[in-house]
Amino acid sequence: MPAAGPRFASAVTSALKVVRTSQRQASRLQRERALDNPSLSLAETMVAMQKAQIGLQATLAVRNRLVNACSEIMNMQV
Repeated sequence: MPAAGPRFASAVTSALKVVRTSQRQASRLQRERALDNPSLSLAETMVAMQKAQIGLQATLAVRNRLVNACSEIMNMQV
């Protein structure tokens, strides 16, 4: 059975890039909205902000689960 390490690591890296991209897009839209860009709707900005928030929450949930799993493994008696 091949090790799942590299596939898992690349999946995590890819997911983090997606979250970072969505956060940057939301920040850009917020700046443009603050500068009264007439072609940008408030709804579009709010949707981008919510996507970024949900992505961050999911990332934190995965991180917390991984930390808990590592802690449990470290506390196992051999």
